[in-house]
Amino acid sequence: MEEGSAAAEKRRLLLSMLIPFLLVSFMWLVRTAEVIFETDFHFMGIFPRKVISLTGIITSPFIHSGFRHLFNNTLPLFILGTALFYFYSQVSFRVLLWITLLTGLAVWLTARPAWHIGASGIVYGLASFLFVSGIIRRHIPLMGLSLLVAFVYGEMVWGIFPGFRIDISWESHMLGAAAGLLLALWYRAEGPQRPVPFYEKEDEEEGDAPEENDSAAKNIVN
Repeated sequence: MEEGSAAAEKRRLLLSMLIPFLLVSFMWLVRTAEVIFETDFHFMGIFPRKVISLTGIITSPFIHSGFRHLFNNTLPLFILGTALFYFYSQVSFRVLLWITLLTGLAVWLTARPAWHIGASGIVYGLASFLFVSGIIRRHIPLMGLSLLVAFVYGEMVWGIFPGFRIDISWESHMLGAAAGLLLALWYRAEGPQRPVPFYEKEDEEEGDAPEENDSAAKNIVN
């Protein structure tokens, strides 16, 4: 049974990696195509309040300014994306889709007039969602993951403030984090919930015992 359980968990983890891996792979494929064909796909990003760039809400996460920019987004997107699909398989696709749409639309509506590209808005959205969800649920594994996100990517906090770097879309960071927070609240009743501690289960079982005895006593009396 234990071997079967371990195999099932391994399969679940591998499946959780699939979508993040495909997203990251496509990002690298797009950047490689830019280099091979000596072109620039920045026009597929988001330029706020230009109707023609509305498609960038979907396409901009796959466009990066260079390999360093791409690499900086690759690892956190893969790790946080895997965590999302592993712990929140019931709502993972919806959360990822809504983070992408809400962040992109908010950037299009409110950001500075410049081309906004890259997947960092999604990264911030995932980090925010996982952190807040773990706290809301008081779920020990999720709280541990939340602490990991906070410590490993702690420097991400500074990226949501104006003036952090003029060439960085702090708007995407801030709005992505806000989208993640809202979705954590919206889906607080879905996904893994706080397990009932063993001592509470014992209390419930002990509380049920007298009722059964009383019922048996009543049956005997009657």
